[in-house]
Amino acid sequence: MVIDPLQLYNAKRDFKKTAEPKGKKPPKGKGNSFVVQKHDATRLHWDFRLEIDGVLKSWAVTRGPSLNPDDKRLAVRTEDHPLDYGAFEGTIPKGEYGGGTVMLWDRGKWAPIAGKSANDLEHGHLHFMLDGERMKGEWLLVKIKGKPGEKRENWLLRKIDDEFAGGSDDLVERAITSVTTGRSMREIAAGKKLALKTGTKKKGTIPEFESVQLATLVDHVPDGGGWLHETKYDGYRALIAIGGGYAKLYTRSGLDWTDKFPGIIAAGLELDVGSALIDGEIVVLDDQGKPSFSALQQAIKKGDNKPVFFAFDLLSLDGENLKSRPNIERKARLQPVVGSSGASIHYAEHILGSGEPLFKAMCTEGLEGIISKRADATYRGRRTQNWLKIKCTLRQEFVVIGWTDSTASKRGFGSLALAINDGKELRYRGRVGTGFDERTISALRKKLDAIATPKPPAEVPTHARRGVHWVKPQIVVEIAYAQMTADGILRHASYLGERADKKAADVVEEIAAPSTVEAASGSPVKISNRSRVVFPEINVTKGELADYYEAMSGLVLTVASGRPLSLVRCPQGRAKHCFFQRHGAADLGDAIRTIDVLGKDGTTRAYLFVDDRTGLLETIQMGTIELHGWGARADDIERPDRMIFDLDPDIGLDFADVRRAAVDLKQHLSDLGLVSFPMLSGGKGIHVIVPLIAKAEWPEVTDFSKRFAQALEGAEPDRYVATMSKAKRKGRIFIDWLRNQRGSTAILPYSVRAREGAPVAAPIAWSEISEIEGGGHFGLADRELLQSRATSRLLQGWGQASQTLPDY
Repeated sequence: MVIDPLQLYNAKRDFKKTAEPKGKKPPKGKGNSFVVQKHDATRLHWDFRLEIDGVLKSWAVTRGPSLNPDDKRLAVRTEDHPLDYGAFEGTIPKGEYGGGTVMLWDRGKWAPIAGKSANDLEHGHLHFMLDGERMKGEWLLVKIKGKPGEKRENWLLRKIDDEFAGGSDDLVERAITSVTTGRSMREIAAGKKLALKTGTKKKGTIPEFESVQLATLVDHVPDGGGWLHETKYDGYRALIAIGGGYAKLYTRSGLDWTDKFPGIIAAGLELDVGSALIDGEIVVLDDQGKPSFSALQQAIKKGDNKPVFFAFDLLSLDGENLKSRPNIERKARLQPVVGSSGASIHYAEHILGSGEPLFKAMCTEGLEGIISKRADATYRGRRTQNWLKIKCTLRQEFVVIGWTDSTASKRGFGSLALAINDGKELRYRGRVGTGFDERTISALRKKLDAIATPKPPAEVPTHARRGVHWVKPQIVVEIAYAQMTADGILRHASYLGERADKKAADVVEEIAAPSTVEAASGSPVKISNRSRVVFPEINVTKGELADYYEAMSGLVLTVASGRPLSLVRCPQGRAKHCFFQRHGAADLGDAIRTIDVLGKDGTTRAYLFVDDRTGLLETIQMGTIELHGWGARADDIERPDRMIFDLDPDIGLDFADVRRAAVDLKQHLSDLGLVSFPMLSGGKGIHVIVPLIAKAEWPEVTDFSKRFAQALEGAEPDRYVATMSKAKRKGRIFIDWLRNQRGSTAILPYSVRAREGAPVAAPIAWSEISEIEGGGHFGLADRELLQSRATSRLLQGWGQASQTLPDY
């Protein structure tokens, strides 16, 4: 049904006459819908509306809802609205009440939390849950005392800290299109034809199973900022494959377990992707929110929906293979995919560096341990040193080879005999007799009886054979134990659960290897002349510069990896001769790669790029300070994946002018349906970056950016100029769109600048731009601060968005 905007506008205007006759209240209803309408009237705001007693109770939230529990957003109570108005999207004529553009920004269901009710509104507060397309989880509305004589009713809207909490900008800055039509505010205002969502999935082919990457057991946490650290979840490793409206779930060995986890499959089908292959762990959380392996097994047996999937890697997305991308980039791409999913799929958070404190905290809380991963590593379907696991307690999978009778008449067995693969043979490792409940014993006994065999499948000492009933080596169990004796026998073993996801032939003994951690943590490149001073004004050496890039390698490579580069090399330091290098040469390091690119003159030149930490550090060894990158990657060089507007102010302008200009660009881009992100250039300006799906080719992106800049100049010629001419720039800001031409480059995130004080190009959030005093706000000395704030920034989706150029 096509909605007539004028009809709905009239319904809103006449609502009090038709639904609220004097002296009467509107009829009570039992609906529990909610809607949020983004409304560009006298000033932009978000109308938050809850269905209560047959009407929409409404608040105007001036800055929009925030996922940050520390934010208290002003919400001004407005008049009630008819339920029909909750479906309105369009333009109210100017001069009329509420004149302006209205977008249906969110919708869903709401409910008071347990023990509360909608009647609490009369007492000035409402504690409730939302299940919308964008707003989810627990929220609070609280009325605040107004000034004497003030007629308007002021409330505060606040997010309660839960699994759906996030950053201040997560919703308002990134959710810029309609939940029903996919239109931007500009398209709605222009009357662009509706394209209503049908609920059907994008076209896509479901990915096939791929071998999973495995972690190597080590005995201590690796050092350095090049590692990211995650919780080690106590569950089943799995892959979710989504595509073409279907979803499958595979175990680590490729078994199809789709039917065992209907809740996770249902949540996977709700993800807004054409296709994806997601790596993670299936767990069940106990009452304290901790993973419980035994509870997971019981949930599987009962077939309930308690299991949840913690997603920690993304192997492919919408047909693009991501395995060759750095680990931290894959996580940055993963977070927006699952970040707003339902309760059955969670994003696996991590920290960058500082793994030892996390490990101690995990152990204190009684958890299994942590997984440490090289931030710049690619994904490999085997066990490598790039993923390490550090356990709080000793745990291991074993193969059951027999059982003993129980002294208790009701028990099905007393203990299980265990073994492990050592080469082509099974080695006996002792028995386990604790950790079972009666249900587990009964179920296991049936399986044991079905695989009985007359002889032991492994070499077992004579004294250990007494009273054992042997079985074929098919059942795998997980065991916790205090230690292993010199002859390889378990001490103080306790049964944790059966591992139906693992094959007996794959169970081998894991031994922590301390030497491998040191090798993995060490720098892969020897930096010569470490004491040479590179920044004389602050006495920073080449070695300290290399240490910065090594510590920040995971973050730098998120954007720099696989992208043709221009290097600013200063072999004798920034105060001496510096020069650009973009083409390959014989003296480059082995990990610095090249790609042949055909130029406009018909000649082919070799442009350089790096894929990993080794290549990055090799550029520093050869005297590089700055990293500038193309707007496209080497593997798809004719299609840019980002568009950049460099705001370059005239020498007489204040940085406040640049800040205002950046916010203006953000709003204009948002009106076009484009999400953008700000980055301090490390110089005097700000870059406004628009991430793109690599679909349009260079001529289209160049033309769009040029016309966009020219349109801004035409609208405000006293503030902006779209040409490079210094003469025309006086008193104005040059909107440098020239970065979006084939072969042009721009400074990359977290690159140090070859300028006084070693400033750094640093991504920031739109909400904090007013606090920044200059484009060189952050410097090399702020490494730890940049590291801590950058991790959350990137994982909230900075620089990653699924958007293409609109018609313009």
